[in-house]
Amino acid sequence: MPMRPSLIALTSASLAAFALVLSPLARQALAQHDDWHHATALVGEPKYPADFKHFDYVNPDAPKGGKVRQAVTGTFNNFNNAVQKADIAGGIGLVYDSLMISATDEVSTMYGLVAEAMRYPADYSSATFKLREEARWHDGQPISVEDVIWSFEMLKKNHPFWGKYYQHVTKAEATGEREVTFTFDQPNNKELPHIVGQFSIYPKHWWEGQDANGKQRDISKTTQDPPLGSGPYRLKRFSSGRTIFYERVDDYWAKDLPVMIGQHNFDEFQIEYFRDNTVEFEAFKADKIDFRSENQAKRWATGYDFPAVADKRVVLEEFPERGSGVGVGWIYNLRREKFQDLVLRRALNLAFNFAEMNRTTFYGQYERIDSYHFGSELRSTGVPEGRELEILETVRSQVPDALFSEPYHIPAVETATDYRKNLRRAVDMLREAGYRLEGGKLIDPKGNPVKVEYLYLGGSSFERVALRLKQDLARIGVELSPRPVDPSQFQERIRNRDFDLIYTGWGQSLSPGNEQLEYFGSKAADLAASRNYGGISNPAVDKLINRVIFAKEREDLIAATKALDRVLLWNEYILPGWTIRFDRTARWDRFGRPDVLPAYAEPAFPTVWWWDDDKATAVAAKE
Repeated sequence: MPMRPSLIALTSASLAAFALVLSPLARQALAQHDDWHHATALVGEPKYPADFKHFDYVNPDAPKGGKVRQAVTGTFNNFNNAVQKADIAGGIGLVYDSLMISATDEVSTMYGLVAEAMRYPADYSSATFKLREEARWHDGQPISVEDVIWSFEMLKKNHPFWGKYYQHVTKAEATGEREVTFTFDQPNNKELPHIVGQFSIYPKHWWEGQDANGKQRDISKTTQDPPLGSGPYRLKRFSSGRTIFYERVDDYWAKDLPVMIGQHNFDEFQIEYFRDNTVEFEAFKADKIDFRSENQAKRWATGYDFPAVADKRVVLEEFPERGSGVGVGWIYNLRREKFQDLVLRRALNLAFNFAEMNRTTFYGQYERIDSYHFGSELRSTGVPEGRELEILETVRSQVPDALFSEPYHIPAVETATDYRKNLRRAVDMLREAGYRLEGGKLIDPKGNPVKVEYLYLGGSSFERVALRLKQDLARIGVELSPRPVDPSQFQERIRNRDFDLIYTGWGQSLSPGNEQLEYFGSKAADLAASRNYGGISNPAVDKLINRVIFAKEREDLIAATKALDRVLLWNEYILPGWTIRFDRTARWDRFGRPDVLPAYAEPAFPTVWWWDDDKATAVAAKE
């Protein structure tokens, strides 16, 4: 989601005084900002009015009942998602509520959940939320302003992501019986009032109490103590590292709110953990798992030929991805000296033969990305012009000259001749930069052979990918060492920046903003566990992120985002990867769903789906 220096920083008090000398029309416009709102939108106006009954993408009469089973690859050992430590249990977010909740058929729009209304001044320098009197924890105690303030402070203190995300929120304080106000250190950041309602709220009284063994709880530590929440589900039972069962809260305080009607319909939600994706697939075939998103092209092309698919007990369906862009690829650890050389990074891009990998490994199912916002209107194309060019001119001396006159191109490989040309170009670039080839090995200007370790999850489809990349890089003398590790070690090494190369990326909303600081900002480069995985520290990037954050109009936001995208691409911070713009899914045919699914969150399983007795009976009859 997004966020938005003004020459004159007006406080709320000075705005009130200033309004006295404004025209009646101007005073009316300013006053409207400070009215109470049931929703907030970063693009246009909220779709649903204050008196709406339910979201269009739900079935308000969806039956409650049944059970849904899903799978996760990896393990878990922590039920405290207020810290970014250990392996956090999947689904734990179902236990908690937030001040606001997203509507997934709109771009960046949020409606009141724990907060019945919110308001902010015309300069966006603060945001006030009015809590619902009926909001309750599962133990019956009310969700208080004190809970909200304490949760916010604990998240900023203990969770690196939220600390960075809310770095411009300086204070949270009670300003009324059920009112909490967040104050910002900068005006005109339109996104801050919007996103400050997104964090999970935790029960202060529970966390400051003792567990069943008389031990003091500590929200800054990991825990396997089932947490107290306020959300639609509670933790029912679990088998450490293997299985989690959540049960629907029958008397959930928000079940009849318009933002919750028709959702969270299953009585029980089970998450099963698997160390190996192949074993997980076999569990699905054996009807131990109900629904899976398939991430292996080969399996999608050849693996779904078992009897349950043939007799329609299992349904295969592809859902389009429209609610985001994506930037993904092999990320270089720029903290390592070898990857600080832009020439080497470009050469590795030239050596990668994606076309061949797509043909032989991915069954031609993928597209190679050429943007950090691939698949959305925010993707940069061609050469910069208009507003984007004006923005880039402000950092001209700090970015590659070529981006002003040449489109960024992924190295084309239509034929074997194309690939040979790419390899020759890579070797020529490296030689000009002081590298040399000796006995088929690339030697850097200091006389060291160029060696790269590729860290990835063992047992995943990336084993085949690693071998393909190793062959490609060997053609220019780079020695790639694939290093498979288990999920816990993988996460720990990423947190500690102990890697050369990893394959990952960033989902990008259609309204980017404050999160870009955490993805690409210099201050996040050395921040433990930030999503600036590669350690990007570039003044031009920082300036462009601020242009994104403080964009006042949609046109400026798009132009600034494209400018940022272009600079990131031309610096070759990643070896661009690939994607597919739909979600390949398989499910046992026991479930119903609304006729219209949310445009920006398909398939929205299991949130808006439900157990269908007739379908379940039909499946059982075919077994």
